[in-house]
Amino acid sequence: MTNKTPRTGQQYSISYGDYAAVITELGATMRKVTYQGKNVIVPLGPDDPVTCCHGQLLVPFPNRIAGGTYEFEGKTYTLPIDEHDRNTAIHGYGYRAFWKLESLTETSVTQSWRAPFLLGYPFDVTVTATHELDADGLHITVTAQNDGDVDAPWALAIHPWLDNGFNGYGDEIDGHNAQCHLTVPADTHVTVDENLIPTGTEPVAGTKYDLNDNPLLVNQPFDDAWTDLRHDEDGSVTATFTRPDGLVIKVGGDETITSFQVCTGTGFPAYMHPAGTAVEPQTAYANAFNTGNDLIVLKPGASSTTKLFIKAEQH
Repeated sequence: MTNKTPRTGQQYSISYGDYAAVITELGATMRKVTYQGKNVIVPLGPDDPVTCCHGQLLVPFPNRIAGGTYEFEGKTYTLPIDEHDRNTAIHGYGYRAFWKLESLTETSVTQSWRAPFLLGYPFDVTVTATHELDADGLHITVTAQNDGDVDAPWALAIHPWLDNGFNGYGDEIDGHNAQCHLTVPADTHVTVDENLIPTGTEPVAGTKYDLNDNPLLVNQPFDDAWTDLRHDEDGSVTATFTRPDGLVIKVGGDETITSFQVCTGTGFPAYMHPAGTAVEPQTAYANAFNTGNDLIVLKPGASSTTKLFIKAEQH
């Protein structure tokens, strides 16, 4: 059989000025984002396995739920365990599904996904995601609509692996990341247990987790969340990743973004170690379905919208 559909589904190519991107049918995934021909995120091929949630949209929850079990408004729900060594459910279900194309132009693509009836997430939520390029970069608008008759728990993140510019492989990537700077404007670090489930918080001041002054990424590994973010006057918040070649990548979102997760991939198997650093704006960090921390509760008929962005500058 010839002309098979790529493993990541239909490919939606959009462009504007110095920017170009490819969004896939599978998971509304950012497969490729470039600026002046340089990779902004670590790219994937159309048939490549999407390891480490490359460029994916994490809905209806990002990160981990302890034991795959949570309580919400007096009921207990159990999700399949995805990460067996840590006994967690991780990153929701939207990334596993082919999303419906709603509209496509030269500069934007809009897709939707209605959550299937899962015993662990039986809520009737439809998610619409628009990826749009303009002179200021890639803008991602995500809206969740509760069409059910009961409240629904909701949280999201995007998971871009910001390209460090070296195209390295395996353990050498750690050394490449260490030549990059990262600013995360946050006052608080989330502490975790051996399964990366939050146990509390601590001030970043005086620790390796203080990324407010744009340090080099020499204190790896990181697979951590930061909260108590320093939002700008317009409500937005921005993390900044600076490469040795002068490419500055900014990622963030609006006032609904309450935390960032940063993962350097240190110690990952070589075949699944992206050549960069994941910087993930989130509306809630791990285990929010249990803790309620920053959890969005969608009332019947209500919706919630989050606006995110990825942009680049060559210095």
